[in-house]
Amino acid sequence: MGDLNGKSLYEKHEGLLSDAIDALRKRDFYSPYPEHPKAYNQEDDAKGKEAFGRLLNLNFEGLNQEGDAWIGEEVSPYWQTGIGVQYPQTSVSTYIENSQKASEGWRNVSVETRAGILIESLERIQSRFFELAYATMHTTGQSFMMSFQASGPHANDRALEAIAMGVQELTRFPKEITFTKPLGKTNLIVQKTWKPIPKGIGLVIGCSTFPTWNTVPGMFANLVCGNTVIVKPHPKSILAIAIVIEEVRKVITENNLDSNSVQLAVDTVANPITKQLAEHSDIKLVDYTGGSAFGNYIEKLNKPTFVEKSGVNSVIIDSVSDMLHVAHNIAFSSSLYSGQMCTAPQNIFISSEVKTNEGILSFDKIAEHIASAVQGVIEHPKMGAGTLGCVQNDGILNRINTGGNFGGEIILDSVEVSNEVSENARTASPKIIKLKSSDLSSFNQECFGPIIFLIETKDTKESVKLASELASTKGAITCLAFSTDNDVQQLIEKEMNAVFTPVSFNFTGAAFVNQHAAFSDFHGTGGNPAGNASFVNPAFINERFVWVGNRKL
Repeated sequence: MGDLNGKSLYEKHEGLLSDAIDALRKRDFYSPYPEHPKAYNQEDDAKGKEAFGRLLNLNFEGLNQEGDAWIGEEVSPYWQTGIGVQYPQTSVSTYIENSQKASEGWRNVSVETRAGILIESLERIQSRFFELAYATMHTTGQSFMMSFQASGPHANDRALEAIAMGVQELTRFPKEITFTKPLGKTNLIVQKTWKPIPKGIGLVIGCSTFPTWNTVPGMFANLVCGNTVIVKPHPKSILAIAIVIEEVRKVITENNLDSNSVQLAVDTVANPITKQLAEHSDIKLVDYTGGSAFGNYIEKLNKPTFVEKSGVNSVIIDSVSDMLHVAHNIAFSSSLYSGQMCTAPQNIFISSEVKTNEGILSFDKIAEHIASAVQGVIEHPKMGAGTLGCVQNDGILNRINTGGNFGGEIILDSVEVSNEVSENARTASPKIIKLKSSDLSSFNQECFGPIIFLIETKDTKESVKLASELASTKGAITCLAFSTDNDVQQLIEKEMNAVFTPVSFNFTGAAFVNQHAAFSDFHGTGGNPAGNASFVNPAFINERFVWVGNRKL
């Protein structure tokens, strides 16, 4: 299988796979897929835009997947009109039956064969990065640059990371040995074999804001382990992951295996099928990214789950070496994609007095610096629109503008921001609200989207206490901290790590708390209410198969 002029796909990509496995151990920078569009043929941008345009208002035929009907209801946050793409839909029972049938071939080929097919798929996907960028823009509202990076090279990196970790774990033990136990004058000789047996069909439930980046880790982890996969995307954000699945299905078919090893299962907001799939007895694994309410339901299913839910990410300001640079860093991190990132800072805990390069500054003065920096991002002619992107759905916009009774003092209100892509773009700059530490009910839950709470505390110990308690009870994926005092840094690290939250210290310049690098940073720890899984540690792989040992005299 996978023979290309006598060379298997595994042999073709063995060097890349070896480098990826090595990168897992070293944890240094590694990416075979350059993240900047300028690293690619500049004609590809126009070609990708044209390819995206050809998909609009038509049935998405590229999947070559069975369907009884064609459905789709995606709306561009830039145009405020539907993109018109329709996808094949069939019954839940048919998806399950197709997956079961496909598993007969997929589970029984070697891990090397599966890895070769999956990496070849990533190489094919790379040729569609620009098309993916426009598909992501017009379903999520991300800017072009973020769409290109998140749905292209960064998603490919995470997928390759899952493949590499999978190969590492699936080949950890020998396939067979001759076991010899001395028994005095004789030996007991037993032939022993070990097999990693996949658990069954995996369901991967996508989110509306990062349709590929959050989906491919579970999808590729399942596939490399021999599990067939049904991907159920958010009904408002399908196109990008459909393109990815199209390429994977093509390579699987070329290698004489059933392309239903991975299927796209679509639905609508009014008629969802997620629970029918998740609760089906033949679904053995569930990956989910999204809000906590549905995530809690997923975690209660009697099957292994890999869940990323909402959390309350904090910033702790104790002392800084350059307040201007700190304010700019916080402003960019909080404004990026209008705060619609699971890693975005929300609660900024600021001591009543902060030691800075400008001297001791009050809470109010620090708040002024941050508000001014956010205003600078908004008004910047090159940075503003590209940083903020668009708001993915009306619910976020309504809550920020009309439905959020947060209390406190608004020191910077949310406004619409002109976007050159379209005058109809649905935009909102961050709303900044000053609060007291006693206003716990206002900031003790995730307020997804463009909102920043500046919270005055009496000292850093109170800041750390509040941040750690929120991480423990509500969950957190990130924590950003600023301190020039080594003892304080150790205190913050100890307290936040105790509630399974990583800390990024003194980030300025090109370092932003939102960004997690594949092969180096674990995305999420799986240890607090923000989620029970981590991209990509060994546990993310090992729960997807079972080791079985056989013995023969």
